[in-house]
Amino acid sequence: MSVSLFEQIQQHVGQSPEEAAFFWSGGPVEVAERTWFCSAFSSVIAFETDDGIVLVDSGLKPLAPILARMLRSRSTAPIHTVVFTQGHLDHSTGVEAFLLPGQDTPRIIAHRAMPRRFERYEQTEHHNRAINARQYGAASVSAVVEAMSEFKPPTMGPNVLYDDRFSFQVGGVQFDLYHCRGETDDHTWVHCPDRSVLCPGDLFIWAVPNAGNPQKVQRYPWDWAKGLRAMATLQPASFCPGHGGPIVDDPAIIQDMLLSTATYLDTIVERTMAALNDGSPPHVDIIHRVQLPESDKPWLKGIYDDAEFIIRNIIRYYGGWWSGRPCELKPAPRAQIAHEIVTLAGGVEALIHRAQALASAGDLRTACHLADYALEANPNDERTRTTVSALYEQRSTSEEGLMASNIFSAAADFARQGRPFA
Repeated sequence: MSVSLFEQIQQHVGQSPEEAAFFWSGGPVEVAERTWFCSAFSSVIAFETDDGIVLVDSGLKPLAPILARMLRSRSTAPIHTVVFTQGHLDHSTGVEAFLLPGQDTPRIIAHRAMPRRFERYEQTEHHNRAINARQYGAASVSAVVEAMSEFKPPTMGPNVLYDDRFSFQVGGVQFDLYHCRGETDDHTWVHCPDRSVLCPGDLFIWAVPNAGNPQKVQRYPWDWAKGLRAMATLQPASFCPGHGGPIVDDPAIIQDMLLSTATYLDTIVERTMAALNDGSPPHVDIIHRVQLPESDKPWLKGIYDDAEFIIRNIIRYYGGWWSGRPCELKPAPRAQIAHEIVTLAGGVEALIHRAQALASAGDLRTACHLADYALEANPNDERTRTTVSALYEQRSTSEEGLMASNIFSAAADFARQGRPFA
């Protein structure tokens, strides 16, 4: 059974910024004069000015009181302005926790696409509950996982919207906002030139960029890379990512982090486009043809998303929905195909036996294809359910990335219940 998101957060509490990883939690860390970084799963950055605090992001609603206590240990100033770097719930649902008693809704700035995101959340709430339960390993219930699965707009949403770029001053301190499609189409990164602090939001997360996510809407790795390069030109002294610890007063390492991540994304895009342009082969063939870049950078480990999934997002944007396999243009029902495969194999037992043999030989990918057909053809057989579940548990533990691991673990749960993954 996969570990819940809340338990994963708890396991990483107490790491120092030097050991920064995706689930780093802690703070407040002073990253510049009167500027603090706080993190509990996702981060908030508070810039105290003479006219009040400018807050970049607000955290996930159940964790926002923890973040607010961190901040209030350093400043009792009112919240003047909030900037949402994106509309994901771990950035946009915690504003109320930071307000002083009786304080009115502050100015909340976001990109113009964000309200459309919240509309989509309302339209697809049950769908998103299901896919987030898989993604975050919600086998053990926690308030955090529940909040990530709600997919409802924040009660205090943006009241100032911008298009490409927006600048403002609070208490004589300058803030520059830039739109950049990346993990989302409504993403904003923030630069405070007066304090040389850069807040990239989830354009940097101390891991392979979340540019592939197999269950979520389109990502934009080519624009993402351009945004990272634009940030690098500003040469910030301090860096406050959306997940993971901050970097303080080290412009050289920040440059390396930004540019190496941009190059990583650009390389995947270039190689995928080259394969796509080589006769538009079936999508799965492209995935296995593209050689993924290797990196020894600690911020380019596949601990959450998977670089292979990024290829899929590029294909999806440029290549349409059809996989390229003729039989999949107007496919037969899966159960019917499964029945035929089982018949050709000589029965479910033969198919299961072959799947186990492939898994023992280290070919879990092919083994899981056969396991799916066996389960779909004979979902009421206890041995089939047990065997398929065990294969997906093995697949789950073999994955480096949290996202793939949790989805495969969810597949094991479904198999135990005798139903296909749906």
